Amino acid sequence: MTNQWNAAEYDAKHAFVYQKAKGLVDLLAPKAGERILDLGCGTGVLTAVIAERGAEVFGIDRSPEMVAQAKSKFPALEFEVVDATQMKFAADFDAVFSNAVLHWIPEAEKVIAGVVRALKPGGRFVAEFGGKGNIQTLVKGFHRAFAALGMSEPEGVSPWFYPSVAEYSGLLEKHGLEVREASLFGRPTVLEDGTQGLENWIRLFRQTYIEKMGEEAATKWIREVERQCRAELFQYGDWVLDYRRLRIACFKTQES
Repeated sequence: MTNQWNAAEYDAKHAFVYQKAKGLVDLLAPKAGERILDLGCGTGVLTAVIAERGAEVFGIDRSPEMVAQAKSKFPALEFEVVDATQMKFAADFDAVFSNAVLHWIPEAEKVIAGVVRALKPGGRFVAEFGGKGNIQTLVKGFHRAFAALGMSEPEGVSPWFYPSVAEYSGLLEKHGLEVREASLFGRPTVLEDGTQGLENWIRLFRQTYIEKMGEEAATKWIREVERQCRAELFQYGDWVLDYRRLRIACFKTQES
C-alpha cells in the first residue's frame, strides 16, 4: 500500500474510523501510570483518549503525514514514525493498543512478534481491525467494474489482510500470546458526504489504485464501481459499507 496519507482528509471525512472504536479503549481499560503503545495511531485521537485515562502513551504510525497531524493536534503527547513490521521495543510497555490498522499489513507475524517483544511479561494486546468478509460487497464491485470496463487491476498493490478469528488467534498463540477474547462482528458503516461518500473513501483508502491507473481512468473506474455497488450499498442517500471487524484481547505469558 502507499505510505502517503492525506491526514486532513482522513480527519475531515473519515472520522468514523476512530469514533466507532471508543469501546475498544474501554476493553483496553488503561490505568494511571501504565505505559501504552498505540500501534498505528493515525492522527492521534484515540491516543489522546487513552492519555485522558491517566496512562503514558506513545503513538507510532508508518505515515509521516499522520504523525505530523497527530503532533499538531496533541503537542503534549509523544508520536514517532515507525513501521509496525520493524518495531525494536523490548519489554517497554504494559499494553499495546491498535485500531483499524492491522488489515493493512499482510506480514502479520512480523507485527505480532514485535508486539510480543514490546510487551512486559503479563502485558496485554488489544486490537480491532478488518476481519474475514470485511467490505466483501465493495471488493466484488471493484472486480466487476474492472471487468465491465475491460481494464486490468493495477499490479503491485498489496492485498488487505482480513483473517478469521481462528486464523489470527492461531498466529497470536504461536507467538506466546494467550487469547482471552476474540470476536468477529458486522458493523455497517455510513460514509460521510452522501452521494460523494464512496468516491471519497476510494480516493483515500485505495489511493494506490488511483496513482497506478491515472486520474482519467480512475475517475471512469470509480463511476463504474458506484454503478455496480449502488443496489446493495447505497441506502437512503448515503453509502453504507459492509464492514466486519475482528476484535482481540490477549496477554503475554510469563514464558513468552
